[in-house]
Amino acid sequence: MDRVIRIGTRESELAVWQATLVKDLLAENGFKAELVFIKSEGDTDLKTPLYEIGVQGIFTKTLDIALLSKQVDIAVHSMKDVPTQLAKGIIQATVLPRASYKDLLVPKHDASFLDNPGAATVIATSSIRRKAQWLNRFPHHTLENLRGNVNTRLQKVKDNNWNGAIFAAAGLERIGLRPANAVELDWMLPAPAQGAIMVVCREEDAYCYAACQPLHDKETAICATTERDFLRALLGGCSTPISALAQVKDGLLNFTGNILSLDGKEKREISKQVSLDNIANLGSLAANEMLMNGGQSILDGIRNGQK
Repeated sequence: MDRVIRIGTRESELAVWQATLVKDLLAENGFKAELVFIKSEGDTDLKTPLYEIGVQGIFTKTLDIALLSKQVDIAVHSMKDVPTQLAKGIIQATVLPRASYKDLLVPKHDASFLDNPGAATVIATSSIRRKAQWLNRFPHHTLENLRGNVNTRLQKVKDNNWNGAIFAAAGLERIGLRPANAVELDWMLPAPAQGAIMVVCREEDAYCYAACQPLHDKETAICATTERDFLRALLGGCSTPISALAQVKDGLLNFTGNILSLDGKEKREISKQVSLDNIANLGSLAANEMLMNGGQSILDGIRNGQK
């Protein structure tokens, strides 16, 4: 069957890069594919903070509709943007090998201001998670909202009187835009599945599902799924400062997750290490344990608008 697989993608440079990667990988395995560009609500509204738009699926909803209406056959997403509950009729087709999971500080000039605790400092990010972790470490800093695609946000750092802004390393590195002065934030725990790419298809489309299987990276899928299970058990979205990281090393799965209050003043964290034979439900089990050890009060405060 000489079918051309239509790949749905957003129009940002990063989204197109990711979709093109999938197109090229499919071609290596003998499948023809083409890109179909779909504009999402998250791309057209660049002023409203993400947590005011109804963030769950803001970057995936339009592609889900295109997929279910058969405008496209598969869709490519940054996995951290995908809701933990996929839309009915849509399934995960593959997870690609993970790039860097880290966050980066991109300073306007350099990062020497971090060594001056009394300096008036302004950092930009639209991420509730990044804001909370930054304020936990630097409570005297001011956080400004930053929206737009990667290129737009980098330009805003140059145009505004900020000390710097926070970006995902994978996004900058994939399109060759990581600045030389960028600083890796090794202390900042990432968003669940940050750095991973997920491809989805229609549930009944056995052809596209099979075509995507050779691209699947089992280790990335295990880690990202554990992190997303942690997020799902906490009923969290982009409006909740929840972070998680799972890594495989020497036959063990090492997991760390946390939740913070919006102002960064309160924090609960949990770490687990289990064998790969014993990873079932690790993310949700870790979430429940953290809730019983102070996480629930933080979550309740966020929901009640108090933290």
